[in-house]
Amino acid sequence: MSQQGASPARQDDDWWGELYDGAAPDTGPTQAPDSLDDRFASARNAVTERPSPRQPSPPPEPQRPRPPLPDHPGAPADTPDYVGSGPPTYDPEPTALPPADPDAPHELVPDTVLDGARYGACTLRAVSLRGDSARYRGEPRRDALLVARFGTGEQALVLVVMAAGARAVPGAHLAAAEACREIARAVGRSHERLAQDIRAARRGDLKSGLRRLADRGLGRLRTGAAGQDAASGAAPVSLRCLLLPADPECRVRVFFGVGDGGLFRLRDGAWQDIEPRPTADGAAFGVPPARTADGDRLASDPGAARPGRSVAGPPSEPFRFRASVARAGDVLVLCTAGLADPLCEEDALRARLARRWSGGTPPGLAAFLADARVRVKGYADDRTAAAVWEA
Repeated sequence: MSQQGASPARQDDDWWGELYDGAAPDTGPTQAPDSLDDRFASARNAVTERPSPRQPSPPPEPQRPRPPLPDHPGAPADTPDYVGSGPPTYDPEPTALPPADPDAPHELVPDTVLDGARYGACTLRAVSLRGDSARYRGEPRRDALLVARFGTGEQALVLVVMAAGARAVPGAHLAAAEACREIARAVGRSHERLAQDIRAARRGDLKSGLRRLADRGLGRLRTGAAGQDAASGAAPVSLRCLLLPADPECRVRVFFGVGDGGLFRLRDGAWQDIEPRPTADGAAFGVPPARTADGDRLASDPGAARPGRSVAGPPSEPFRFRASVARAGDVLVLCTAGLADPLCEEDALRARLARRWSGGTPPGLAAFLADARVRVKGYADDRTAAAVWEA
């Protein structure tokens, strides 16, 4: 092809003139088939006969192993689940299930129960878990736990009730569960009056009313065949209850119960044993002689006797009652003997829980469960505990 205005340099350039010469005849229709189906077939063949080369996809990146999570937030990953001189005798996880009656599946109880709530100025965490010994031997959890709210709004009343069935008594776990239900029924029917007495600080009315309520509930168990300990005539269960008003302006916390267990307060990083000590006639009075500035006994001596266990008394368990005013930052802990005993006697357990529960921020349910199941060698009973964080 030549430059514009120049004469053709070669014969080959004649094709350019022929292309645009109007005198040249048309080429006419093609001799090949030109239907719609033919065009589709042509396009299909063009695609299938000359596939476009594909780039091989890169292999997936290998996933990096994640570091193991700690048993609860804030603890190192290698923190053991026990304190003391060495690991406990039993395995930390459940081994054997309790035997089941095919005609009474409703009598089965789960290995662990976990609950929680937030009302007024307090946050509640509660747990009940089967002890290492019962997990190994395939025995049911003898401790029972019930958390309930009665009423609505600021007039509501929150009840925490826990019971521990007597050891070696057939159906002890059933008696404990029934005791919780009996107390819940009685408190629920009287919750409006109880909430008014708590807000008005009517300590005498509360003490007498709750004592009658507990006597009636446990009296039914004493007379029942399933819950009677014929050998000693003692109460078939140990009962511990906590009443929490939902009114944020009311800081009164009411404890009442019968039998062994513990009532503690964690204040400013120090444990205080505020379990009311019974007298010989079965009544409850004040606090033990060794007191803090607020009148509470410190649980700092591992060899100190548990309140009420060395006090002579009548065959029936004495009634225990305490109404206390909470302060912001306090942690109130109510528990059965399965946790109260090692908490009183093992310094390392008190120190570990004090670190975990101080600071004003309540743990989540999973973290609270991990804290409550920290084991101590020689203590393998069921554990039930409820903790209240004050905002």
